Amino acid sequence: MSRPIRVLIAKVGLDGHDRGAKVIASFLRDAGMEVIYTGLRQTPEMVVNAALQEDVDAIGVSILSGAHNTVFPKIMDLMKKKGLNDVLLTGGGIIPDKDMKKLNEMGVGRLFPPGTDTKEIIDYITDHVQKHRKF
Repeated sequence: MSRPIRVLIAKVGLDGHDRGAKVIASFLRDAGMEVIYTGLRQTPEMVVNAALQEDVDAIGVSILSGAHNTVFPKIMDLMKKKGLNDVLLTGGGIIPDKDMKKLNEMGVGRLFPPGTDTKEIIDYITDHVQKHRKF
């Protein structure tokens, strides 16, 4: 690939627990990816605007607040409106299996529960970007 994979890691809403997001960001950096961490208390609009400005290949949302059924569809809608159709929306946190399935069916990429091997996440993002990057 002509440049490193760029991933935006986001914490949306009032969820103030960001240790997992920081750990994932660190592992992605160690794997050679460029990582932009937005920090806490972002809105879906802030996340999508940052993704557009940073020209990212993937957005990873860490969510522990239970708002996943609101946050992911809102981000997806904004991504479509901004033309980010080739950007992967993925994430993880405390998301029940039935909700993960529903979100996947809506077009959200794979969602990872706590304890997932970081290599699995790195491989998923890398494979997706290699298959879908348009340049």
